[in-house]
Amino acid sequence: MTDVLADFADHLSFEKGHSRHTVRAYTGDVRGLISFAGARGVPVSALDLPLLRAWLAEHARRGAARTTIARQVSSAKTFCAWAVRQGVLDADPAQRLRAPKAHRTLPAVLAPEQAAAAVEAVVAGPTDDRSTDAGPTDDGDLDPVALRDRVVLELLYSCGIRVGELCGLDIGDVDVDRRVVRVIGKGDKQRTVPYGGPAAAALDAWLSRGRPALATAASAEALLLGVKGGRLDQRMARTVVHRATEAAGQSVGPHALRHSAATHLLEGGADLRVVQELLGHSSLATTQLYTHVSVERLRAVHQQAHPRA
Repeated sequence: MTDVLADFADHLSFEKGHSRHTVRAYTGDVRGLISFAGARGVPVSALDLPLLRAWLAEHARRGAARTTIARQVSSAKTFCAWAVRQGVLDADPAQRLRAPKAHRTLPAVLAPEQAAAAVEAVVAGPTDDRSTDAGPTDDGDLDPVALRDRVVLELLYSCGIRVGELCGLDIGDVDVDRRVVRVIGKGDKQRTVPYGGPAAAALDAWLSRGRPALATAASAEALLLGVKGGRLDQRMARTVVHRATEAAGQSVGPHALRHSAATHLLEGGADLRVVQELLGHSSLATTQLYTHVSVERLRAVHQQAHPRA
């Protein structure tokens, strides 16, 4: 089983181009499937549809979420298709598996004034185990950590990028003249995302005064740094966002800033396809999830364009 899982992980990483998080999730699912089959005396080479369904039913009985079951179906399908090509299985038993429809929950969205307040709430504080009194938020009064935190908030909201994409940025990924960042998203897909004036000012302050104060030999080309000079960790970035948004009245994580950016773009009149490109969604259906909060924009267009509005 160890050799099979190792080869499958290599396939996911190098052939499919999945992120390490997806590789870990899929291999974990398949490890569980193989263990489930082994407990019933069924070797990997004898996996069949009834056993796959029994495995999924056991997870459902234990209360697994629909999204988890859907991922496990995807893991099983990917593994079985690969196992057939590798000669581990004679036929693909997962072709007839069907994933449950996931409940589409409405994303948490900040109002524009809340997003602005979150950025203004950035002060030198306990984000990196520091403890100082809150002071003025003018860039000239912020210490290097606070300057970095402001960039975190500004880029997440201005660009609508994921927290992993943010922490993976290098200095060379930022084009300050064109005010765009080059982002490596899911599946190693690259896209270029513009950012606004406030984010440009925050970046300038960070690059001129904040980053040089924290940079060490370990910093390399990382854009955002921790207090020890290494690349900023995603967990720390989430802490920054939660702390700032809590001060603004609603504690949310980085993904809520991404939701908010998409929503505010649509409410401002942006085309759905443009927002899809900015967010790096492979499917337009994912982007359409944000349209539920743009009713006012739809009403305004209807009133302007419909002859009987």
